[in-house]
This record gives sequence, C-alpha cells and structure tokens, in this order.
Amino acid sequence: MQVEQHSQDQSLPAAGLETARPLNGRWRRLSARTEQMAGNVFILPAVLVVLFLSIFPLVVSLYLSLSRLKFVKGGFEINFVGLANYRKLLAGSEKTHFLGAMANPSPLGWLVFGVVVALMVWEMVRYVRSRRFSVMGLFWRSLAAVLFGLGVWLLVRTLSPGGRPGTMVVTWIYVFVGAAVQYALGLCLALLVTQHLPGRRFFRVVFLLPMMITPVGVAYMFRMLVDTDKGPFQPIWQALGLGLFSWVNDPWGARAAVVIGDIWQWTPFMFIVLLAALEGQSVELIEAALVDGANRWQVFWHITLPQILPVSTTLVLIRVIEAFKIIDLPNILTNGGPGTATESLTLQAFISWRTLDLGTSAAIAYMLLFVVTFVGISYVSLVRQRVAEVW
Repeated sequence: MQVEQHSQDQSLPAAGLETARPLNGRWRRLSARTEQMAGNVFILPAVLVVLFLSIFPLVVSLYLSLSRLKFVKGGFEINFVGLANYRKLLAGSEKTHFLGAMANPSPLGWLVFGVVVALMVWEMVRYVRSRRFSVMGLFWRSLAAVLFGLGVWLLVRTLSPGGRPGTMVVTWIYVFVGAAVQYALGLCLALLVTQHLPGRRFFRVVFLLPMMITPVGVAYMFRMLVDTDKGPFQPIWQALGLGLFSWVNDPWGARAAVVIGDIWQWTPFMFIVLLAALEGQSVELIEAALVDGANRWQVFWHITLPQILPVSTTLVLIRVIEAFKIIDLPNILTNGGPGTATESLTLQAFISWRTLDLGTSAAIAYMLLFVVTFVGISYVSLVRQRVAEVW
C-alpha cells in the first residue's frame, strides 16, 4: 500500500507538467499572434497614408487619362473614352505638338540610325552567345531594343532639316544633354578642387551657390541675361554685333538658353557628390601607382574612375529622373516659346491642365511615366552589367 501511494504521489507532478505544457504553448502562440496584430495595427496608418498619397493619385490619374471632362449645367461630367487621349497624342491632333513634325532623314541622320542599329544587333548577338542567355532575357532585351530604336528614329526624323521636334524630343534634349554636361563639369570641378591649390576652400563654397537659388529665381536671372537690349550683358552683345539678336525668338537659341540655365543650376549637385566620392577613395592605390611610374591620366582612368563609378551611376540616374520633370525654366524663361519650341512634357501637361483638358494632361503625365520607367530600367540594367565587369 505504501508503495502504491508513493507511485501515485510521483505521478501527480508529471500529470501537472503535462497539463501546464499545452497551456504554456497556447499562451505563447496567443502572445505571438497578439504581437503580430499589434505590429500590423501600428503599421496600418503609415500604409494608409502611403496608399492615399501615392497609389490613389496614380489610379485616379490613370482613370482621368482614359476619360474626358465635360462641363454641364450645374457641374461637370467625366466620360470614359478609352485610349482616345493617347491616340490624340500619338496619331491625332496633338501629334505634331507631342512627337513633332517629321521629315526625311538627312545623310547624317541615316548614318546615326545605322550605327545605333548595328550596335544594338551586336549587343543582342553578344548576349545570345553569353552564359547569361535566357528566353525571357532575350525577350526583354528585344523589346528594349525596339523601343530604343523607335526613339532614335523619332530623333533622326524630327531633328533633320524640315522637321520640328515635339515636346517628347525637347525633353530628351534637356535630359541627356544637360545630364552629360553637368556630370562632366561637376567631375572636372571636383578634380580641380581636390588638388592642393590656393583658395580651393573658397571655391568649394562658390561652386555651391547656384544650387541654393530656387529654379524660379534662376529662370528670371537667365531671362535678364539673354536679353540683348536691356540685360546686364548688353554692351558685350553690342560689341559682338548681337545687339538685335534675341535668344528667345530663335527655337534653338531658346532651347540653348534653357539648357545653359539648367546646367548652371544643377552642376553644383554633381560637384558636391563627386567631391565627396573623390575624397573618400583609397589614397594607397594612387600613391602605389605613382610610385610605379603611372601618369595622372592613367591613375584617373584605371583607379579613380572605377572607384567613383558606383556613386557616379547612382548620381546620374537621380539627375536624369529629376531632369525629366523640368518645368520652371522653360515656363518662366521662354513661356514654352517661341511657339512650342521649348515646351517640356511636364510643361505641356501643365498647360493642358490649366486649360481644363484633364484627360490629355493625365495622358501626357502617364506617357512621361512610361518613358522615365523605361529609361531608368534600361540604364540600371546596362550600368549594373558594366559595373560588374569593371569590378
């Protein structure tokens, strides 16, 4: 009897442990679920704000790009018209405004287009023979090549004699010419300031001044500078025989004025980022190369440039995306003129919105979104491959 009582007393704690373990497991699962729900509850307001400020406007603008605003008695109506707004931009009444007036390509234009097509074919053949080849990769590269070829063909036809570039081509001119010159000038200034020259600290501050001025201020300033009759450079223009010449009355002169103003404003941004990248590069490699007899150009091309390449690629991408949204300079400096010669896509969308043509304005904005997305993805894919090859 005592043995049986003792065995029963030993079984009681074991039974209690078996009962407590499921309770502890359930409590832990319940606690984990509660913590997860609490995290979701705390994140939900931020998610709703992001959806309201970014996703919701995209959806609404997409619907507006497929609709047409009509004023009626007591208010307005928004009627769904499908792709009519896009068709108007690409093949309708706004074609010459959006794409431009096309002419037969000149011999130089044919040469440029032929070189571009040959380079694309060579790149496709190179990809097919590489180890990275895949069917989907070939499909996306073929699609990108076709779109890029159409863009080059549009450039060739609208920039040939007898043609006239539309807002799409004008925007490309602002973006690619401006970004290339800004990067080159910013890199040269950064390399100059890193040298042990007298007054380099003073010039570091001076080079940043244009970036501190608002785009509207820059536009008004260049509007005065290009005025050959009343501007501060009027004596110089008179001495050069350009007193009666007006930049803003000539299409290419007005575009040049916009590009110069944009370069003057955004070169400091390139300069300050590239200066930080140059000052953060490895000094030991440069010193070792100089000891081995390398000249300055070899040091820059084989050591400095590869080290700042990741920073440079990101910097150019940011500037290209930002340049697609240019509106202040052409709006204030030239008011989009003469005619529509200096209108960017953003300015065209703004003018359409101001005239209450909301459908066309939203369609232009979405066309700009498609172009920026294509350029950004193509640039990232191309640069990522080149950077991987360098490193």
